[in-house]
Amino acid sequence: MLQQYCHSLTEYKRLQTREVKIGDLLLGNGNPIRIQTMTTTDTMDTAATVAQTIRCIQAGAELVRITAPSKKEAENLQNIKNELRRLGYNTPLVADIHFTPNAAEIAARIVEKVRVNPGNYVDKKKFDTLEYTDAEYAMEVDRIRERFTPLVRICKEYGTAMRIGTNHGSLSDRIMSRYGDSAIGMVESAMEFLRIARGEAYHQIILSMKSSNPLVMVQAYRLLVQKMDEEFGECYPLHLGVTEAGDGEDGRIKSAIGIGTLLEDGIGDTIRVSLTEDPEFEIPVCRDIVKRYTPNSRFKIQNSKIEPIVKLPYDPFSYKRRDTRTIEHIGGHHVPVVIADFAEAKNITHTDLNAIGYTYDEGTDKWNIGDGAADYIYTGDKQIDFALPGTLKAMCNSGIWAGIEDKSKYHPLFSQTEYLDNKETLQQLHFVKVDANSDWTLLQALISKVKTDVNTVLCIESSNEHAMASVRRLIAELLLQNLSCSVILKTYSAERSVDDQLIHFATDTGGLLLDGFGDGIWLSNDQKAIEQTRVSGRTYLEVKNNNQFLNNTAFSILQATRTRISKTEYISCPSCGRTLFDLQETTGKIRAATNHLKGVKIAIMGCIVNGPGEMADADFGYVGSGPGRITLYKGKEIMKRNVPSEIAVDELIELLKENEAWIEPAMA
Repeated sequence: MLQQYCHSLTEYKRLQTREVKIGDLLLGNGNPIRIQTMTTTDTMDTAATVAQTIRCIQAGAELVRITAPSKKEAENLQNIKNELRRLGYNTPLVADIHFTPNAAEIAARIVEKVRVNPGNYVDKKKFDTLEYTDAEYAMEVDRIRERFTPLVRICKEYGTAMRIGTNHGSLSDRIMSRYGDSAIGMVESAMEFLRIARGEAYHQIILSMKSSNPLVMVQAYRLLVQKMDEEFGECYPLHLGVTEAGDGEDGRIKSAIGIGTLLEDGIGDTIRVSLTEDPEFEIPVCRDIVKRYTPNSRFKIQNSKIEPIVKLPYDPFSYKRRDTRTIEHIGGHHVPVVIADFAEAKNITHTDLNAIGYTYDEGTDKWNIGDGAADYIYTGDKQIDFALPGTLKAMCNSGIWAGIEDKSKYHPLFSQTEYLDNKETLQQLHFVKVDANSDWTLLQALISKVKTDVNTVLCIESSNEHAMASVRRLIAELLLQNLSCSVILKTYSAERSVDDQLIHFATDTGGLLLDGFGDGIWLSNDQKAIEQTRVSGRTYLEVKNNNQFLNNTAFSILQATRTRISKTEYISCPSCGRTLFDLQETTGKIRAATNHLKGVKIAIMGCIVNGPGEMADADFGYVGSGPGRITLYKGKEIMKRNVPSEIAVDELIELLKENEAWIEPAMA
């Protein structure tokens, strides 16, 4: 019996799943977490698809997916497979099917695995609001069984594996009518197909619950595991991914939050990072995510002792932010704050604050404050010798704070020991740095003191190898004891590359934010340890300003978890053989024109398969509708059809203006 949705919330252990054979590759049942990607070439271009598949395999892909939107592409998979095998490449191939059952049945006789989407396969998706009686609903399920069973039997005969891949944005009208646009609707959509397959004694199945929103994705996978455990007493392997994650650092952060949160609890047997970049650039990001869960890796999570949770004091299947008391603008209804760490700086000048969102104008003696401006600056053992911007306050070590005459802009940071030894009750905001991996008796003593100290904010980190679970356990204890003090999530990374640090920060803090924990975020790192590393996926760069890197990462994590919106959000598909325009180039153009629109969500989809359904909760959509033609959406409603691609970005801006979502960019 599982603890909620995994073996343990405090002891790292992979979820036990059925073993599935995909060609010669074994997946699930404790086998290594497999890495995969998807080609972006036209499937009918055999040479190009073979060449790109080889690049993906050489980069480390253990499975490669190829789109088969119609019968002709499905049939051409044979030519692609033959050429790869002739060249000595035996990596399993996966056919990606959306609307065409006939294509799936052809592909299942050729490749090692097929992927079907329950929302598009047989079922209907027209964004109609329908009412079903129980009898009508059952008849629709019977219709699906009749149409899906032939594919199941072909897969069983040919030894072909199958992924039942539900996407949040493409739930069928029938599922939507009963479950709404919800995580449980995603689960039920997949379970219907899984029940049919089990009825045919076919078990070579992998499941996925993808969404562009990491919160929805994580909740859906957790619910799916719980549902399989309750109904079948076993679980099938899980393919993890955040769909349409985007590009650059934002795409990596969003993927790491969604995928990493689940891997932290042992959930996941294979992953794909969906970036709007060439597919071979997805593979290193996959490796960076999974290596900390790989045996014999220096990144491996150890089973360090964490106090077990007897009773879970929150619901892991639905989001509710932890209730906390407000002190200044921390906690309560306030968005999470960001703390910028300047402890290692020799001195701090006006210009240093540019990196954290504050620009000083000497002529006017005024500060310009950006949307991504930090709320606190941690100075360590230093004071700042100039007046801070009005919205920025300082935090310093308690020993220095004691000697500061004007304490109106400074707040002390105590260590655990200093706090417990301090007999004075402070009447102003103060911070306590807490190691969640400390002796449990000491932590209980600290909790007892905080109960009567209403001006305390805890900055919780952990020296435990499984830091996220360790911090989560301490916050659970605060809930169990009805303690409403605010919590800052503090994460230190000593990883050797920017990519590793991005993933470390996103996983350890993002997973906690998705569970409603955290009234702020404080990131710090070993700046000297950062080596030259791939940031964009195409070039190797150094981080030129470490404080800017940390500040941008903090705000990107908050944006990805939807806990604090500070910039435009792009939901961009990773491109595939169906894409009808240059997705990377177009995404760049749209980003350049709209990246000042704070809080607006814009989806950029290569074809009708990925839009409007896959756009999920985007405000506006830019979707390929034919060669050189774009359809523009507001939500899921078509606003402008068949716009020539040469003017489509301008038309998108006009659409934003018409709907009062546009503001003119500030002059440089």
